[in-house]
Amino acid sequence: MVDELVHYDVVGGTATITLDSPHNRNALSAQLRRELSESLDKAREDDAVRVVLLTHTGPVFCAGMDLKEARGAGAGNQGVNEFPKILDQLWTSPKPVVARLAGPARAGGIGMVAACDIAVAVPEATFAFSEVRIGVVPAVISLTVLPRLNPRAAHELFLTGDVFDARRAVEIGLLNAAVPATELDETVERYLKSLTLGGPKALAATKTLLSKPRPATPSEGFAAMNELSAGFFASEEGQEGILAFAQKRKPNWVPADHTD
Repeated sequence: MVDELVHYDVVGGTATITLDSPHNRNALSAQLRRELSESLDKAREDDAVRVVLLTHTGPVFCAGMDLKEARGAGAGNQGVNEFPKILDQLWTSPKPVVARLAGPARAGGIGMVAACDIAVAVPEATFAFSEVRIGVVPAVISLTVLPRLNPRAAHELFLTGDVFDARRAVEIGLLNAAVPATELDETVERYLKSLTLGGPKALAATKTLLSKPRPATPSEGFAAMNELSAGFFASEEGQEGILAFAQKRKPNWVPADHTD
């Protein structure tokens, strides 16, 4: 029996998805892609899951596509054909997704980081859009990366393939934070706890809102946004939140073991 390369575990409302293929730097092999996609589906469908944590074993978060599998394959048989689904699962997940990086990410690995809602790394983590240096194009990942990155930085880093550090990744919008390894788990846990304070339906709707194109002027969007806002104020979830605020208690969606 082939050992699994992606582990899935749910504790206290957090679904932890762990890439565990250190022998090839957690490269996106066929098996890893399949198991990762299955895990993301599980998290989406499980009502007990409030947030998703994407993490890894070994010194590298993800090295990108498995180049050994790509060698000699025609365009129709390239593993990258399956990758858009994974990026879309991360980007459109109704549950917020947090990426935890204790090491480097390259190419497709950065695409996954960008597709997550929040990303935290250690200062030693490095990044590179290495595609052009092997004669390929960062096409698929551009759809999740470019909305995050400063345009000038995107041109420089996509075209040169140069390695950049976690500090710069924060500056250009790829990461939320770069913290010492001793603080990584504490920082990630703080984000996870903060996310569980939000109403599940409100979080899903807010994720959708953040991904929508902006209207040309505020006045063009007020009618639709007012309808969305008023609907949530009147909803069961909204009314529970308002009542909990008045009663100085946590809403019923906050995990019982949540501590401030």
